[in-house]
Amino acid sequence: MDFQLSADHVLLRDTVRQFAEKEAAPTAAERDEQMEWPGALVQRMGEMGLLGVAVSEEYGGAGLDYMSYAIIIEELSRVDASLGVIASVNNSLVCYGIEKFGTEEQKRELLVPLASGRALGAFSLSEPGAGSDAASQKATAVRDGDAYVINAIKNWITNGDHADTIILMAMTDASQGHRGISAFLVDTHAPGVSIMKVENKLGIRSAHSCQMAYDNYRIPVRRRLGEEGQGFKIAMTILNAGRVGIAAQALGIAQGAYEAALNYAKVREQFGQRIADFQAVGFTLADMATRIKAARMLVYETAWRKDQGLDFIKDAAMAKVFASETAMWTTTKAVQIFGSNGYSKEYPVERFFRDAKITEIYEGTSEIQRLVISRELTKE
Repeated sequence: MDFQLSADHVLLRDTVRQFAEKEAAPTAAERDEQMEWPGALVQRMGEMGLLGVAVSEEYGGAGLDYMSYAIIIEELSRVDASLGVIASVNNSLVCYGIEKFGTEEQKRELLVPLASGRALGAFSLSEPGAGSDAASQKATAVRDGDAYVINAIKNWITNGDHADTIILMAMTDASQGHRGISAFLVDTHAPGVSIMKVENKLGIRSAHSCQMAYDNYRIPVRRRLGEEGQGFKIAMTILNAGRVGIAAQALGIAQGAYEAALNYAKVREQFGQRIADFQAVGFTLADMATRIKAARMLVYETAWRKDQGLDFIKDAAMAKVFASETAMWTTTKAVQIFGSNGYSKEYPVERFFRDAKITEIYEGTSEIQRLVISRELTKE
């Protein structure tokens, strides 16, 4: 097995790292505090090809592999997890879904601007009563001639208030249960779509997550994604791929917190010596580095399996649950190493700590990941 990144992957990593450190880092804390949408940085990511990483060049993407995608999300999140999730949503929840399930017309009309960074996408599955139980959709889409009429309240739509296209799940036949869910490509600029609120979140505050309403929203049949009744399957397929991105995001958060803690421990002195030289701190740093390396191997292997066309469902769930829990553990320890300074917004570790928690929750909680893993194991 080859554990070395290719020269192309190294160049990509260094390019994204330079962008994150030079252009994103200076404003990350202020944007987090103010819940400021990073519009100019999102535009730059689009220009750099970071919003359609694995999409074919034919449809406006960079035509890279999922290993490249994982590296990009890790490097963005190492500095600013908000940028990481904005890019992750557009890449794996939207572009991947349209490229895999969309018609040629949908790809030409919608995927090209999304993948090239001229438009932004969002994904809408959660509802007030449908979180982990994603099949319990109350959103309805009623066929009316050559259109559907959608009525819904949807929660936790990341990028929602800045999105041009949203992949939305709604019930077209409630009698069929989850087999009655269909997917739609919403035009957010059409009448009937509104932002109810932007959530005031614990972390990733610069990436907006919204509650949105659909009031007799009419959408042409040609903007249905896939066939009627395929929505749940489409959503689960998209989320399986999306977990690579969230695992990479968690990995980046953990790496950023570890680096901050290591650098601080080497200059902070107590009792006449660097705190890095105390065994308790040194062992903590050793455990951080070990867990992060293990998480990186899981994330990279999952990306590799997807690139090879191998089954990766179990691996993606393993990568997400391990990387997200590693991020939470590592950021907690980083705050501890900083001591009272870790509790101050003057230092970045408190932001890493807040950002880490959501990686254990969205795109499938840790409990859901363990359920996926156990089912895949017993299936085998």
